[in-house]
Amino acid sequence: FLLSLKLENKTGGKIQKQICQVVLDHFDKQYTVELGDVWTSIRHVLTYPLCWQYAILLNKFSQSPELESTLHVKGYQPAFQGSLPYLPASLKCYIRRTPGRFPAQKHQAGKLKEYYLLNAASLLPVLALEVKDGEDVLDLCAAPGGKSVAILQCAHPGQFHCNEYDDLRSRWLKQTIESFIPYPLINLMTITKLDGRQIGDLKPELYDKVLVDAPCSNDRSWLFSSDIQQAKLRLIERKELSSLQFQLLRSAIKALRPGGSLVYSTCTLSKAENSDVINLVLNSCSNVMPVDISEMAQAVSQEFTCLNGMQQHELLVLPEKGRAWGPMYVAKLKKM
Repeated sequence: FLLSLKLENKTGGKIQKQICQVVLDHFDKQYTVELGDVWTSIRHVLTYPLCWQYAILLNKFSQSPELESTLHVKGYQPAFQGSLPYLPASLKCYIRRTPGRFPAQKHQAGKLKEYYLLNAASLLPVLALEVKDGEDVLDLCAAPGGKSVAILQCAHPGQFHCNEYDDLRSRWLKQTIESFIPYPLINLMTITKLDGRQIGDLKPELYDKVLVDAPCSNDRSWLFSSDIQQAKLRLIERKELSSLQFQLLRSAIKALRPGGSLVYSTCTLSKAENSDVINLVLNSCSNVMPVDISEMAQAVSQEFTCLNGMQQHELLVLPEKGRAWGPMYVAKLKKM
């Protein structure tokens, strides 16, 4: 562990990735309209990876006594210091204001990792979901597995079903689970490769909580598409994503028990994939209602910058210098 810390400073010397101009032009056109002047500062963060920050989620199943003190020495502080409606003591995440990446731990069969590196904003859907011990939980689009790992840091579900349709991403999910979760607990989990659009029909009203971290136009990674043709294809397919997201949400609602709740999240700024999808669900599904998450949004305002003017059941984290978290859209619904 201590040897790996020596690698941290080397990351600063990496060659900066090349921006894909086709994608940037597309984003400039769309987000200037949707976000106005705010887009300028977001654009600067997204196009400059050296200012990105990484959070460190500790693994309660593999605790290292020296890790927390090492993090303090390196300037890391516990995240989520506001008074959140839901923040289990077992969920420990560390962040710092300055950029730089803590060394990742390699996957070793039979050995649990001590921490998971992630964008701190990606924990907000988990905090919004408010999983309690014994509840039956579905993570509908679970790869690469960070949110599944975070859910298990928070609570001990009754049934925990992690699903990922894509073959490559499904293998990634399994490796993540094996790296962070001990075997007695893994044996209580179900990992599947089902089409998320069909799960509601296959498993109707089976879950208390459902997380739909939907496939989306990932603004951060798309900006650095190395293959121009693939980037152009992505931008064409982008128009179809909202339809897929809507179908996944409809399926998730079917899979929920009455009284159960659902959290929808993406890592894009796109209104078409965020608010528009949720509004369509609310207008077309009479058995769901929005859940107010404004208290959580207010509580995390020290760490995150959120877009003003959002409805009470949603939030959108905007990356800015010194708080380079997001994009992360979160919305919460309840089944009647």
